[in-house]
Amino acid sequence: MKKILLFLTGMALSFASVAQSQITLEDIFFQRTFSPNYIWGLEHLADAEHYTEIKVDYKKKVLNVLIYDYKKGALQDTLFSGAWAPDSLQPFYFRSYTLSPDFEKILLAVNTEGIYRYSSRSDYYLFDRRSHNFEKLCTGSKQMYATFSPDGNKIAYVQDNNLFYKDLGSGEIVQISNDGEENKIINGDADWVYEEELELVKAFFWSPDSRKIAYYRFDESRVKEYEFPLYGAGSYPEIYRYKYPKVGERNSEVTLHTFFLEDARSLTLPLAAGPDDYIPRIKWTKNPDILSVQKLNRHQDTLEFYLVDVKQNKASLLFTEGNPYYIDIDDDLTFLDNGKQFIWSSERDGYNHLYLYNLDGTVERQITRGPWEVTEFYGLDAAQKKLYYQAAERSPLQRQVYSIALNGKKKKLLTPGGGTFDADFSEACRYFLLTWSDANTPYRFSMHDGNGKELRLLEANEDLRESMEKYGFSKKEFFTFKQDDGIELNGWMIKPLDFDSTKKYPVFMYVYGGPGSQTVTDAYGGRNTSWFQMLAQKGYIVVSVDNRGTGARGQEFQKKYTYLKMGQAEVEDQASAARFLGSRSYVDASRIGIFGWSYGGYMSSLMLFRQAQLFALGIAVAPVSNWKYYDSIYTERYMRTYEENKSGYDDGSPGNYTAGLEDPFLLVHGLADDNVHFQNSAELISGLVENSKDFKLFVYPNKAHGLSGSKTHFHLYRMMTDFILNNL
Repeated sequence: MKKILLFLTGMALSFASVAQSQITLEDIFFQRTFSPNYIWGLEHLADAEHYTEIKVDYKKKVLNVLIYDYKKGALQDTLFSGAWAPDSLQPFYFRSYTLSPDFEKILLAVNTEGIYRYSSRSDYYLFDRRSHNFEKLCTGSKQMYATFSPDGNKIAYVQDNNLFYKDLGSGEIVQISNDGEENKIINGDADWVYEEELELVKAFFWSPDSRKIAYYRFDESRVKEYEFPLYGAGSYPEIYRYKYPKVGERNSEVTLHTFFLEDARSLTLPLAAGPDDYIPRIKWTKNPDILSVQKLNRHQDTLEFYLVDVKQNKASLLFTEGNPYYIDIDDDLTFLDNGKQFIWSSERDGYNHLYLYNLDGTVERQITRGPWEVTEFYGLDAAQKKLYYQAAERSPLQRQVYSIALNGKKKKLLTPGGGTFDADFSEACRYFLLTWSDANTPYRFSMHDGNGKELRLLEANEDLRESMEKYGFSKKEFFTFKQDDGIELNGWMIKPLDFDSTKKYPVFMYVYGGPGSQTVTDAYGGRNTSWFQMLAQKGYIVVSVDNRGTGARGQEFQKKYTYLKMGQAEVEDQASAARFLGSRSYVDASRIGIFGWSYGGYMSSLMLFRQAQLFALGIAVAPVSNWKYYDSIYTERYMRTYEENKSGYDDGSPGNYTAGLEDPFLLVHGLADDNVHFQNSAELISGLVENSKDFKLFVYPNKAHGLSGSKTHFHLYRMMTDFILNNL
């Protein structure tokens, strides 16, 4: 008996040595076992020799802002410690910080509350490093976007829809605008649709000489309101109302203004945007009296670039940029120190590339060229006349970092190797923080000089790598397949760790598919990665495919096939992917499911309603049901208005195909979704009920588009997991 016990014990130990730990949702959402470490709060200083970073002192339970030397990585000083805040504010936790140009003052944002996707408001405190004086920026309600002037002597901010600045020498607060009113007039901040679709958030800008502030004024008084209930402890819900322009409806009227600090004079500039055009960007040139203004028509296929002399209040058209489909707005515009030229990006040759313009509007030269996309412009080393940028030159799945001379010569790859690289450059582009990952490796952070040489490793996420090994993460594999028309699509696949090619497996497809997006990249995938790995442990093959309309493959692939007809080519491509997968000997073609969120929820709904013969299950979180219900800027960019393109809208709306549902369908939506309104799911519910279709529905009260919160995410993913296990 003793020998048998010893034998069984040895067998158990042997089995334990090769067995993999089972991934649980508790691991993912509560223990955060698979959450990577990041470099937190890194800021590049204006001296181009030092950077700052937020570090946690776990013993004292405080946050500190520390300054480091780029070359050696040596700790130079503590710029601020949470322990220095007054006792009345302890424990003092700040969300973000900003340094004055001379590093002597630090602006700290605390009690930060999010508003929409990017916007937030905070209580700001100012700390003087010399005097150790600690004061609140101002009294009253919370502020937004507090920003030092270039000379560091003043701070501008938005409060209650009005723009202010504070003189740090005298302590005087000057109110620049005074007509701000909720859901009516906004000064220095953007309205909902500009923030969400043009990524314009802070809408005021100091001039280089600190003597002027250019700012936006949004008149949204004639924009229609949307409202939804917020449920609390009271007997009646609170009704939240805000301005949301839907397709074809009236947009805000936008005017531009310049405030002159010297005589407290505000000037209305000659360029404005009515309901049928937009001003997506303004930016000061190197000349503190000249402001650049970009104006976009409502169809978003024509952009006019102006220079405005704010002293003479005169605007001149520099050039016009056109596109047969639509123009993507970015922040690549960079003015050169010579005061005569600037960098601009354009898709004019079919791919996004960098161009050198003269300040008279003529093109000096195309700097980058080739059948690949510049995916980000990082900046310019003016002394060496060298540009730095990110590109998908090797593959649309990857990103590398390059430098190139201003004359378009001496291109250099700074990041040899596969995967995805991203850079954050210092002043004058002398150093950069490099982030790298690939599909099976979490983020690695390192510091480099301007030539690409690694100076030191900052974070490699070794603990996460060990957890991935311990829990038996399967390798994400890439594949391609050709459709009948010869177009090649990219995908990835996660197989169970004990995959057996002689067996048949169910497949769970993850889709997004929206314009310019990508789910198929050689980069670490974040939280969904660990959930997909959990499903693979349970015997599913998890797959994602990028359809036509997605990014990094040039203008024709992204825009030609889907312009004015969203939801058509994408459905064909995802159906082709399902057929391709079903033809694999190891796939059970009768058990293919699909899941998506937002645009992905729109896609998964379409797939389940229009391609029912290919799918056995579908999950849609916060889906669009009909583009008529979505916002003006996003939808009209791709579809124009409903009156202009009725067939395009109708043919691509899941709400028109609910009769096609044949398989289990889980529909999820937040009742406080300010982005994709619950109205969309309400239409799907009505159509499904009208057609006597069974489905599962879950709504989250008071939750917005992202259904934020670890408990909410845990509940959602537990529910989705159970739905998959029970139906696929």
